[in-house]
Amino acid sequence: MGAIEGILTGFEVAFSWEGILFVLLGVFVGTFIGMLPGLGPISAIAIMIPITYGMNPTLALVMMAGVYYGAVFGGSTSSILLNAPGISGTVASSFDGYPMAQQGKAGKALSIAAISSFAGGTISVVLLMIFAPMLASVAISFGPPAYFALMLLGLTAIASLSEGSTIKALISAVVGFMIATIGIDPQTGTGRFTFGSMNLLDGIDFLVIALGLFAIAEVCYLVMNRHKSSAGSGKEIGSLKISKEDAKEMSGPVGRQSLLGFLLGVLPGAGATIASFISYIAEKRIAKKPEEFGKGSVKGLAAPEASNNAATSGAFVPLLSLGIPGSGTTAVMLGAFLVLGLQPGPMLMGDHPEVFWGIIASMYIGNIFLLVLNLPLIPYIARILTIPRPLLISLVLMFSLIGVYAISFSVFDLYLLLAFGVIGFLMRMFAFPAPPFILAFILGGMMEQSFRQSMTISNGSISIMFENNISLVLIILSVLSFAFPIAKGIWSKKKAS
Repeated sequence: MGAIEGILTGFEVAFSWEGILFVLLGVFVGTFIGMLPGLGPISAIAIMIPITYGMNPTLALVMMAGVYYGAVFGGSTSSILLNAPGISGTVASSFDGYPMAQQGKAGKALSIAAISSFAGGTISVVLLMIFAPMLASVAISFGPPAYFALMLLGLTAIASLSEGSTIKALISAVVGFMIATIGIDPQTGTGRFTFGSMNLLDGIDFLVIALGLFAIAEVCYLVMNRHKSSAGSGKEIGSLKISKEDAKEMSGPVGRQSLLGFLLGVLPGAGATIASFISYIAEKRIAKKPEEFGKGSVKGLAAPEASNNAATSGAFVPLLSLGIPGSGTTAVMLGAFLVLGLQPGPMLMGDHPEVFWGIIASMYIGNIFLLVLNLPLIPYIARILTIPRPLLISLVLMFSLIGVYAISFSVFDLYLLLAFGVIGFLMRMFAFPAPPFILAFILGGMMEQSFRQSMTISNGSISIMFENNISLVLIILSVLSFAFPIAKGIWSKKKAS
């Protein structure tokens, strides 16, 4: 079957009444789960696997895919309104989304997030349909040296995530690296920095840190400043309309970061979280007014929202074409494929075109449903801000605790959540930025693993990093990315003097 026939088969599945019903059900459940802090699509899809056993495999997988990209679409809501990321892929959305809500522009922020998410998701689906088979071979060419260089490129932008002292940003990043090393060493199997605690052998979950540094730290800040006037505290919802200036400002970041997010999503293991961070950093680097980022910038919200939704579609490229999960959620979906009697990989397109193309075509409808579901609900969702402060603090704390406990059913993780909440509050009080901490934690584990794999392959020779063309180009870009801000600062000082 050719590509044209396959696409038509996919749309036949997607536009059947069963296909439309299951897509709608998937995106609705995904949106709701994404809004709740800590409850990500992995848990929802894992629960659905036994429920969908015996169902039509195509419809079951279409619904699970809807849950995945629906959760990323809806995850920005709690990030923007409460500074409590719904899922890990929407942490970067809180950097500018929450300040906008605090300025009384919650309606506008949610509208920007919804439209950027829709655009990113739609652009990536078009790219997925056109380039899926070809991009799968590109993803395979990214060996350990290339992955290490890619992570290095991401880390060179730590200075871009700091609004004040670069030294404080670097200290924050080093602590994030240190936290990332806790747990069992992936190569030797020995425990590292666990202090004899069995609870730390699996390391610390990302959402424990994200919710602690943002949601619980915000709760601490609100409690400590409870007697201050509530004027300008973000209770005003504001208009949902996006001006022509805002639309023009959004268009560039959405187009650029949709493409970048999709390409990063194609890389196995990268996922929406890394894509959103790198897109945010990239957009800040090329912005004419980077000082506006972190203070309610339209570009700072549109970029990660377009990118993380594009990355979810990109993650299906290695899953469908190679049988390799592109993210944690698609790893669970790989299990769903196997339970339903399907083997994703090179033969899936030929043996089961209705599954391969049906999932891709359903994403068109799913993204339209998400926009139709979310935009009319924005005025009602934004009313979360009108909840009295004591009740709002209680709800944020409750959802954060429930979300973390649902991950591992461990009381120890709840203690860690509170501990990182206190750390986040102290970092806020002493002007240590949290984003470098988060970025270093995310990239630290992957960077270490890629470096050690590279050294194993080359028998300890560092030259392997420069022998691979992809890694060489990425290392050069990393050096330029690190050197450019320093040179720019020196030039500015000389010009001023």
